[in-house]
Amino acid sequence: MSYRRFSDCSVSERMLYTLFIMLLGTGYLFAMTMLYVTVSTEDGNPGLSIEDISIKYRGERSSTRLEQALGSVMTPYRSDQDYKQVALWIHSGAGEKDFNKDIKPIFDAKCIGCHSPATGMNLPDLNGFDNVVKLVEMDTGDPFVTLVRVSHIHLFGLGLIFYMLGRIFILTEIPPRLKRIVVVVPFAAIAIDIGSWWFTKYSVNLFAYIVMIGGVMMGVSFAFQAFISLYQMWFFKQPVRQDYKGSQYDGEYERRREG
Repeated sequence: MSYRRFSDCSVSERMLYTLFIMLLGTGYLFAMTMLYVTVSTEDGNPGLSIEDISIKYRGERSSTRLEQALGSVMTPYRSDQDYKQVALWIHSGAGEKDFNKDIKPIFDAKCIGCHSPATGMNLPDLNGFDNVVKLVEMDTGDPFVTLVRVSHIHLFGLGLIFYMLGRIFILTEIPPRLKRIVVVVPFAAIAIDIGSWWFTKYSVNLFAYIVMIGGVMMGVSFAFQAFISLYQMWFFKQPVRQDYKGSQYDGEYERRREG
């Protein structure tokens, strides 16, 4: 029994695979950029760190959601004086009278443009005391519903991406055992990564390290599969050998054990 390899593919088919891999690679780079931009600001310091990951999923238990947002992702949109005023209000009891006097004007001027149901954006509503006071509770990270939504999107999306990339990768000429490992690794990494989101939120910060390890495993696996596939599609030359009847054949046409 023989199996298809890139040497069996037409130029049109290889062009299709190449463009698809390039499209996936571009999308992956944009995804990593978005991850860096949105998560690396969680601790208020430049660069993506374990603390950023921990705060995103577990929260900053010594702070409130509102303070955490103002000290990280919302920093470009407020002044230092605004932050001090809001923090003072929170730690002074977060009363409605002080809110209407000191805090509401700040939010009306700088926040309501995005943080309002009228915008259609999936952001906390900062209209009025009743909505804002919900955000001065302990920061526990992404809410349960948000984590469920993001988990199912990533499980379906990443699973489909690595399945399609894997279908192309199995056409490569590499040792069968290595190929099996490379095909399995990204799916294990997805499970490790997304599972660790939940463990980080409801367990200990140790799992934030595992989130990063899972992400690195996915990235390395994606790069390896994409590079090897593109290289063998266009540059790999298979040795010409003799088959059992003396005629020539290219590549692994004695493949009896591995696809």
